[in-house]
Amino acid sequence: MAFTRRQVLQAGLGLAAAAALTSRAPAEPAGQTLRIAFLHLAPLPGNLAHNRRLVETAVARAAGHGATWIVTPELCLTGYTFANSLGTDWILPQPDPWMADMCRLAARLRVTLFLSHPERDRESGKLHNSLFVIDADGLILGAHRKIHTLRVGSEAWSTPGEQAVAVPVLPFNRIGMLICADAYGPEICKSLKAQGAELLVSAAAWAPGLHGPNGEWERCTGDTGLPLLVCNRTGPDKTLDFTKAETVVVKDGRRLLSLSSDRSAIFIVDWDLQARTLARQEYQTVYP
Repeated sequence: MAFTRRQVLQAGLGLAAAAALTSRAPAEPAGQTLRIAFLHLAPLPGNLAHNRRLVETAVARAAGHGATWIVTPELCLTGYTFANSLGTDWILPQPDPWMADMCRLAARLRVTLFLSHPERDRESGKLHNSLFVIDADGLILGAHRKIHTLRVGSEAWSTPGEQAVAVPVLPFNRIGMLICADAYGPEICKSLKAQGAELLVSAAAWAPGLHGPNGEWERCTGDTGLPLLVCNRTGPDKTLDFTKAETVVVKDGRRLLSLSSDRSAIFIVDWDLQARTLARQEYQTVYP
């Protein structure tokens, strides 16, 4: 699901905050290290204006600390439970005006941005819980529509996606994208591996507890041999409490890092591209 530069530039007004920001270093990492920022945010359910500002601020803050890849959590724009209060009429085919603003921001900061955002299919009108990847030129390289959605409750507004497609994203030949419970079974991860994915990136809103993550991320990496980066969220929502949810880095069936915060935080790690693992165990925490 690629979008042309014309589609991106035609949508929406410029982001005022982005206009004041200066350009950063090129998106390709220096040497063999990639700096990755996980936006472990606490969106307010149904508050689009607040959540947009939170994401914009966090992206700029992460770029200011040298991150060239930035990953957002699932439904960071809406909160997990939003449809009853906010409705869904506002969900448009992408790129909508705000998505176009974020494309320009990614280009100005020279970052690759994995941005969670609901979308409406341009032809069918069906709604999807999607994760977009925007490159450092501001182009949308592709998107993943969540496949393992709940058909009742807070996710009932969304239609399941049909397939996962590995996408070329520098500095990798291809990467695979997941959303939360898409890691539940082995078939999606194995399909992405077969398509040539070298790394898996997941947005998540997966709270701990009775139905919390229970080895799914570890099994996914064990089944495929692919490292997995999971950006989870924090904070209370209407139906679930994500305050103790964990953002994780997983490889070869075990967690290399498990990170949590009781308020919005940005976790920054360095990834060794050659060794395909963390360059160092230390990480940085900053706040938006």
